[in-house]
Amino acid sequence: LQLVESGGGLVQPGGSLRLSCAGSESTFEDRTIGWFRQAPGKEREALVSISNSYETKNCAEAVKGRFTISRDNTVNTAYLQMNDLKPEDTGSYYCAADYGFMHACVKVAYDDWGQGIQVTVSS
Repeated sequence: LQLVESGGGLVQPGGSLRLSCAGSESTFEDRTIGWFRQAPGKEREALVSISNSYETKNCAEAVKGRFTISRDNTVNTAYLQMNDLKPEDTGSYYCAADYGFMHACVKVAYDDWGQGIQVTVSS
């Protein structure tokens, strides 16, 4: 499964962005999708995930209440709605696909990754 992120860019603090993660084939609907972030000089961290049955899990306290994951299997796409963005949200954002949901916040559990997209929060 190939994944392609889109929707990144430059946004002011307090602003919003919606990232998209498009899957290349219909098997997308069977997969857990996770969003990850890698800030400059830091490890890639899990943010949120959504199972193939639309159950969601928050993986990072820093984004709780601000970031929301969703999916539309009719178009093989997952979304990350990001509100009230802060400068510390700056980084490369990746979506990834896993075959299960048990380890939804575990980076190494994910098998397929997008190429990543840059989000910069700055005034």
